[in-house]
Amino acid sequence: MSKKKNNGSEGKETCFMCGRELSPQYLIQGTKGFLCGDCLYYMAENYLNMPKGQPKSENKFQITNIPKPKEIKEFLDKYVIGQDMAKRFLSVAVYNHYKRVTQDKNLPDSVEIEKSNIIMVGSTGTGKTLLAKTIARLLNVPFTIVDATVLTEAGYVGEDIESILTRLLQVADYDVAAAERGIVFIDEIDKIARKGDNPSITRDVSGEGVQQGLLKLLEGSIVNVPPQGGRKHPDQKMIQVNTQNILYICGGAFDGIERKIAARLNTQVVGFSTKEDQKQIDRSNFLQYISPQDLKSFGLIPEIIGRLPILTYLNPLDREVLRNILTEPENAIIKQYIYMFKLDGIKLKFEDEVLDFIVDKAIEFKLGARGLRSIVEHIMMDAMYEMPSTDRKSLTITLNYAKNRLVNANMHTMG
Repeated sequence: MSKKKNNGSEGKETCFMCGRELSPQYLIQGTKGFLCGDCLYYMAENYLNMPKGQPKSENKFQITNIPKPKEIKEFLDKYVIGQDMAKRFLSVAVYNHYKRVTQDKNLPDSVEIEKSNIIMVGSTGTGKTLLAKTIARLLNVPFTIVDATVLTEAGYVGEDIESILTRLLQVADYDVAAAERGIVFIDEIDKIARKGDNPSITRDVSGEGVQQGLLKLLEGSIVNVPPQGGRKHPDQKMIQVNTQNILYICGGAFDGIERKIAARLNTQVVGFSTKEDQKQIDRSNFLQYISPQDLKSFGLIPEIIGRLPILTYLNPLDREVLRNILTEPENAIIKQYIYMFKLDGIKLKFEDEVLDFIVDKAIEFKLGARGLRSIVEHIMMDAMYEMPSTDRKSLTITLNYAKNRLVNANMHTMG
């Protein structure tokens, strides 16, 4: 007869997946350690629901050939027009991330490579999210895009900070080792800015509170993550994830930050060259002069800014870039509509004047590249409704047709 243990934790073993301590009779011993019944059931359930022929997660995220920065940028060029500066920053950051996660730290001359998280600033419709989605196609590491607007401080209605890692785990098929070398794109990071440059004197549960919670994820720490997301509770099994090697890419429009940049650039400086320096400022694109000081003025706390050392910007889209976005990329908007009509056996053609008209309207509405799709959708709506039911085999969109469709759709009220 075994003795009673004085300490409640003595005689117990730990589940290597969820970290719970249980008596050995309630655990199954495997090659990596002990596994509790709940985790075993969860793994079996996921395995049974897995589509036949799906590769295992460890093979899915094997890193063999690491793409060079130029190769990454060339891939981005196929789908994203312009934004060369942001593409270069992204390409180098992703390449360095690959080198970090494949580094052999046992070599005698090895130096620990620290990660360099990125923050991208650009007005709406300039391609921040598109860059993230495009680069995800190329990667052999788990990649997920999360929205910062749904996050709240722990204990309040909304999603906890740890839900970011839950989504990364889901993408990695709950392979913790793969998730721990993944990449997370946090969109709308500007929406969690505090109201003003000074610390809040009241509880800011969806602003400064979220920023404080993000610190441990960005810096690198071991986080208890609920595997199914949602709220954490004491009896719930958790998965421990080390965020040390997870690369974070943040993006936000930071609407109105140009005024803060302009105010900083126009600050009086002692000396005789002030007026001469101000003449050289390109007032059509203030974002190119952005600095960490401007992010702090907008409402990001200094601790967050310090953990996002790479700051880059996206240029506003001019007329020429918008025109190219319509027709040049692999998945250009016009190519998509031509292909959709081709599936119905209809040859679709756009006159050049129509494309110029669409670009002019997008500039007028100030919606960036997203405005292009909205305008084309309104122009093509009637044709997409009627043409599949007719015997016609060709359709040419003329300037008059496009103008009439926009008037009928009341698109002029958008501006």
